[in-house]
Parts: sequence; C-alpha cells; structure tokens
Amino acid sequence: MTITAAADGSALGNPGPAGWAWYIDDDIWRAGGWPHGTNNMGELKAVLDLLEATAVDADQHLLILCDSQYVINSVTKWMPGWKRKGWRKKDGKPVMNVELLKDIDRALAGRSVEFEWVKGHSGHAMNEAADRRANAAATAFSKKQDPEIGPGYPGARAPVASAPAPADDLFSLFDEPAAQPAPASCSTAVEETVLVADVPGATDFEQITAREQALLSTTLRADPPSAAELLHASFSEVGASGRRYDREETLAHLAPLEGVEAEEFVADEIAPGVVLLRYLTTGPEGTVERTSVWVRESGRWLLRHHQATPLGG
Repeated sequence: MTITAAADGSALGNPGPAGWAWYIDDDIWRAGGWPHGTNNMGELKAVLDLLEATAVDADQHLLILCDSQYVINSVTKWMPGWKRKGWRKKDGKPVMNVELLKDIDRALAGRSVEFEWVKGHSGHAMNEAADRRANAAATAFSKKQDPEIGPGYPGARAPVASAPAPADDLFSLFDEPAAQPAPASCSTAVEETVLVADVPGATDFEQITAREQALLSTTLRADPPSAAELLHASFSEVGASGRRYDREETLAHLAPLEGVEAEEFVADEIAPGVVLLRYLTTGPEGTVERTSVWVRESGRWLLRHHQATPLGG
C-alpha cells in the first residue's frame, strides 16, 4: 500500500512569517510554522513532519507530492554529497537549513520514500490543499495568532513539546520561569532595547552590541516575535552542553533571564559584513564566555550563530 501526501511551505516576505503543511485528505493533515522563516524552511519542515507522523506505518511506501525542486533535489540528489563533505557544498560553504536536512536524513532511514514534483498553483487538488494550510499558518503567525494545526496522522504520537534547553545557552531559560507581564508590542520591544542601533552614525560595533544586549533583556525575551526580528533565518546555537539548537527551537524556549549581566564586549570584523562578537555573562549559573556571529543582510545586522562556554572557577 502507498501513502500519498502533498507537502508545502509558505513565507510572507521570504523571510517573514512562515508556515508549512502536509495533506493526505480532509481528515488527515497537519500544519505549523514560525514567526519568522523562509519558504524553503517551510517546505523542508513539511516533509520532515510528514515523515515523522507516518513513521507508525513505516512499512508502507510513501509518495510525497512536492512543488519545490529545492527540496526534491536536496533530498534525492545533493544530500549524499553534502554528508560526505561534512554538510558543506562544493564551494566549501555550509549547507543552508542543515538541521532540518539532517533530521530528514535520519527520518528517511529504513523508509521507502518517493518524491514526485507537481507544479504549484496549477490546480493540483492535494498541492493546493497543502498550500492553503501552509499559507494560513504563516498568516496566523503574521497576526500573532496560533495556527490551526489539523488532526494529524492516525495512530501517530501526539507532538511533544521539546524539553527546555539547558540553562547554559544564550536563549534558554530555566525549567519553570516566573510569570511575566504581558509583552510589549513587537516594535516597542525592539525600540526600547535597540534604540542606539537606529541612531544615524552609530558604528557597527554599537549596533551589534545593542542588539546582543537586547536579546538578553527581559523586554525582548518576553516577546519571541520581536526577538525573531534579530535572528537570521538560518540561526543556530551550540550550548555549553554541546547540543545544537536551530532557530525554531530557540524561539520556542525563549523567556526572560534572571540576574544575568553582560560585560567586556569585543568585536572583530572577520569578513565584509560579518562580525564576531565575544563577551562574558555572569549570573546564577556562573560566568559564561559567549561568542556570536552577526551578519549584515539587506542593511540589517542579524544574529547567525551563538555559542556558550562556561568558565571554571
């Protein structure tokens, strides 16, 4: 028996509020998304969630209808080479959306899976159904609303929220954060904490340091959609525990920190439009050395990567 499903992604602004969905029929489908992401992220997440949902029927052939040549080529043509090269492309640059691709690679193990390209927005009933649901999820996030996630796959385990990230990571929180006041609006939260970044003549160091400090602030951390504005679409983090977190996981765990102070900021331009920022934080968990990589994209500084290393003593 073959399970046939359509998978699709959507992003308003690309990057912007993003959604994903897979669809088998009106009673079997699922959708989700993020406050900020890309269309490719949505396309990949739709495939990943479909693979995970149908794992209860892993002995059946899975036919995935997809209008994204990027996804099909990534999974069926390019991924073996990327893996051999340590998840890098031919030119040596890191593969985009690598965490989603690694998860898809793991989910494909032992499965009989086939991809079929369908032309998007051409009246294909299943593709259109998935597209509508992905777009609806992206639209919900743009309005700061919860998307309709759908009934899911029969017999599949209900999605379980990820465990809180360890407290040694920049964007993690402790297991049970105290109740916080209602967050400020997206624009207000950013303006209150990153004001210097918008001052004409502010240096790159001032802009980047202001944004980094904003991401430690209670105001911004209580408002994940605002924090999302400062994170690159391919943001990743490696915590002191050694675990890697992608952008979606980071924003899901974001909440205010208590008693953390930052100091000794040092910035180095390591390439045009790329700055390495190093500094220390002190708090209940001790002293942590932090390293962030900021990149300039479309005239804005966005956080691309962060790593935390606890200092002994």
